[in-house]
Amino acid sequence: MQSFLGLIYICPLIMETVEKYNEESIRSLDWKEHIRLRPGMYIGKLGDGSSHDDGIYVLIKEIIDNCIDEFTMGHGRNIEVTIKEHTVFIRDYGRGIPLGKLVECVSQINTGAKYDSKVFKKAVGLNGVGSKAVNALSSFFTAQAVREGRTNTVEFRQGELVNETGEQPTDMRNGTLISFTPDVQLFGNYHFLKEYIEQMLWNYCFLNNGLTIIFNGQRFLAKNGLLDMLEKSNNGSPINYPIIHIKDEDFECAFTHSAKQYGEEYYSFVNGQHTTQGGTHLAAFRDALVKTIREFYGKDFEYSDIRSSIIAAVSIKVSEPLFESQTKTKLGSQHIEPGGITINKFIADILKKKLDNFLHMNSDTAEALYRKILQSEKERKEMANIKKLAKESVKKVSLHNKKLRDCRLHYNSNDERRLETTLFITEGDSASGSITKSRDVNTQAVFSLKGKPLNCYGKTKKVVYENEEFNLLQSALNIEDDIENLRYNNIVIATDADVDGMHIRLLLLTFFLQFFPDLVKSGHVYILQTPLFRVRNKKKTNYCYSEQERQDALKELGPNPEITRFKGLGEISPDEFRHFIGASMRLDPVILKHLSEIDAILSFYMGSNTPERQLFIIDNLRNEGEIEAVVLDEVA
Repeated sequence: MQSFLGLIYICPLIMETVEKYNEESIRSLDWKEHIRLRPGMYIGKLGDGSSHDDGIYVLIKEIIDNCIDEFTMGHGRNIEVTIKEHTVFIRDYGRGIPLGKLVECVSQINTGAKYDSKVFKKAVGLNGVGSKAVNALSSFFTAQAVREGRTNTVEFRQGELVNETGEQPTDMRNGTLISFTPDVQLFGNYHFLKEYIEQMLWNYCFLNNGLTIIFNGQRFLAKNGLLDMLEKSNNGSPINYPIIHIKDEDFECAFTHSAKQYGEEYYSFVNGQHTTQGGTHLAAFRDALVKTIREFYGKDFEYSDIRSSIIAAVSIKVSEPLFESQTKTKLGSQHIEPGGITINKFIADILKKKLDNFLHMNSDTAEALYRKILQSEKERKEMANIKKLAKESVKKVSLHNKKLRDCRLHYNSNDERRLETTLFITEGDSASGSITKSRDVNTQAVFSLKGKPLNCYGKTKKVVYENEEFNLLQSALNIEDDIENLRYNNIVIATDADVDGMHIRLLLLTFFLQFFPDLVKSGHVYILQTPLFRVRNKKKTNYCYSEQERQDALKELGPNPEITRFKGLGEISPDEFRHFIGASMRLDPVILKHLSEIDAILSFYMGSNTPERQLFIIDNLRNEGEIEAVVLDEVA
């Protein structure tokens, strides 16, 4: 009865709202207003640069994509990328944007030459949106075009034209120079991580033989396409056989099987675009690979036995590609060109011919591949009963103990906020309780550990299913069968800033590096920074993440401010925690460059060399248990 009366009282408010919906409610936005109001439609999430898929990197990619399209059409073999503080400069030596259309090409939506298939046959971007999005989302944007001894330069602020020089004579080489500064009003206190930019540039070079990119004076050049990519990525890590490299006019792939890694690891590209979410071309490759190998050996192997531990790179060129969003992370096209052969048949035909021939001509590789498949088959059968018991355990524990406080949206959904989905892994009821009360229930989930996890260094994947904590964590992430099913884009380790918290971080990193290194390599794993001190007076509160920030706060706030030292996450109230896991959340990405160093790193941190490890921890203590974040360079 109470609920029914509540509905009656609400109805007049609803009617009042409906009555206000009229002609004055309809509003038309110009191009820059729409991009700034809905940036997610154009560049995915904003972010501060901590994540490889943050918007500031998409801005760089959008401009370089135009340079690559020029290179693909045979114009300009060099691209120069320079970053000075927050400003990016990108120079190509292609034909240059037509001078009389320079303003339109960088500020008029759906304007460009890529609608003419004769000019740009298999371009990365076809919608005429990229450079306009960069323009609108930058506090300062300039474009200079040079063509046949003439140049023109235009300047914009937040997408608004402020100056155009007009055509002038020049002795500069043909091409285009774009410079921009991402707008702090949108991106906040952002920072560029060179590791993410370098990986992006290497990918461009791997996919475009003969292309040279200069980044802040460093030269990037690859000569053997995807073969170079896998060799650089693997960097000496044990493999079962030499990398198989197959190349056709519009298709290229390279793959091998890791001797120590679990799962499947793929790098997929369409027209030079890194499709991090795969799509029809990757699905076609995975199916065609299985079919070809089955036919070659004359055995009906399980899909998982063939693909377990595979490391592969796949690239395809498609006319008028259809992507699932402007950020182009997943291909939706079914055909190589409109009305032409399907992508499935195209890739299947190439693998059937070239991979089959290769295996016939390289018997040692064929034998090694066969042994690897049999080994995977044996391991799968041995694990079958363990997995069954583990799944039953997951059901019981998740129902009664509620270790996972899930969110409403997930990374493997099609929602526009999918890139924001985050799982915080924390220890103890008080810490997980604070985060749970402070989180965004739509995109942030919490997984609560019970004490310190097991040190799994040197153990087989069997321990993942037999250990309750690891089994439940694997289930929460939804990565047991395929990493493509990952439930959260960001996996954030949230532990106390003391020795015990540091130990838990290392144990969790060991788990991911030992069994799911592709999660780290794909940029999904982070360490949460939480403040060590709160310094405040009656007018202002400063949260300080280091001793230096504490000293700066003392100078700013004057004499006798109140100083609170946070020794654990559980000591931070939910109201305060909202500041630390919201828009201003500070994350340290765990960056993995090469697989080959994993054993050495894990041996040092998690092996039996206890004295050396203790010295390392002591050397990195700053004050009262505050510890420097572990930066796993070259490995992490």
